[in-house]
Amino acid sequence: MSRRSFLTVTAAFAASLAAVAAFAPTAAAGPLDIAWTALPPLFQEQEQRHAQDRLTVTVVDTNITRADGTYELKCGPTGGTHPEARSACARLDELAGEGKDPFTPVPEGQMCTMQMGGPATARVTGTWQGRSVDATFSRKNGCEISRWQNLVPVLPAATG
Repeated sequence: MSRRSFLTVTAAFAASLAAVAAFAPTAAAGPLDIAWTALPPLFQEQEQRHAQDRLTVTVVDTNITRADGTYELKCGPTGGTHPEARSACARLDELAGEGKDPFTPVPEGQMCTMQMGGPATARVTGTWQGRSVDATFSRKNGCEISRWQNLVPVLPAATG
């Protein structure tokens, strides 16, 4: 590359950086702030969503000693005391990608099979996808069993 071509490429690069900097926050912006503004919107949405995924999962009466208890589940980065945090976060990501809300209760008047899946109950509270969650789960009929199973491994794979 000739010196003239190098200078032309360098000038174009500098102009590009100046254009990006014009859109970056100016008041006390650190390197992370500028990098954040340069991310494509899709990645920003994913990071914001994950940054807010913090759930408390309380499970009782599963007849599985290691499954009962209260666990913290954090996604983005994965953490907390949940025994299957990585798999649980992956399942929540999968459901979000499908546009499904796993915390929606069974609709009133829904026809459900009359089967009992055991006495297990669970409560999930916290924040998911940037919104507040306060959901209860049971295994008292076919609809509730299906709803529970859909959320495994966030909830343990309890059996009747």
